[in-house]
Amino acid sequence: MPKVRGMITLTDIRGRVRSDLSDTSTAVWPDDQLDRHIAHALSDLSLAMPRELSADIATTEGSRELNVAVLDGLVDVEMVEFPIGRFPPCYPGFASWAQALTLHTPQPPDGTDARVFYTASHQIDEDGSTLSEHLAEILVTGAAAYAALELSAGTANEVTLQPAASERYAALSRARLTAFRQLLHTYGRKNRVRPRRMYVPA
Repeated sequence: MPKVRGMITLTDIRGRVRSDLSDTSTAVWPDDQLDRHIAHALSDLSLAMPRELSADIATTEGSRELNVAVLDGLVDVEMVEFPIGRFPPCYPGFASWAQALTLHTPQPPDGTDARVFYTASHQIDEDGSTLSEHLAEILVTGAAAYAALELSAGTANEVTLQPAASERYAALSRARLTAFRQLLHTYGRKNRVRPRRMYVPA
C-alpha cells in the first residue's frame, strides 16, 4: 500500500488513542481491543473520506466487462475513461455488479486499457498507512469514542470502587463521538463542492 510522508503507523495511532483516553500505562485497554476500535473508526473514515485514485485496467477484446477486483480496497467507481487520451475525454456510461463493471460503449473494447477513477478505503498497519496527519487526528477521535463507549456500556451495571466511572466514560464517548461525526460530515466527500463538466464521447 502506498505510504504517506511521516509514515503514520498503527503503533502511532494506538499511542495517540491511549493518550486521549489517559491510558498510557495500558491498564484499561489491551492493544487488541484498541486495534478493534481503530479499525471501526477507520471503516467510518474510509466511507466518508476515502482515497481518490485512478488505475489503468486492460480491457478484453470483444468484451465490455472490466474486472475491478484488482483494485485494492475499492469503495466505489466514480467514472471510466475509454478510450484513453482523447480530447475531450471519453467517459462512457457503465453498470457495476459485484466485482464486474460493464462499459456502455457503442463497440466492444479492443483490448487496450481503460482508466478507472475510483475511491478506496484507507489502510494502516505496523509499517505505515495511507493517512495524512489531518486524517490521523480524525481517526484518533473516532477510535477513542468507540473505546470509551464500549467501556461505559460494559461497566454500567457493575459494582465498582468508582461508581461514577461508567458515566465518566459515557460522557467522554459522547463528546468524542459528536466531534468525530461532525468532522466526517464537514470534510466528507459528499459535502464538498466538486466542479464537473460533462463530456460526450466522440
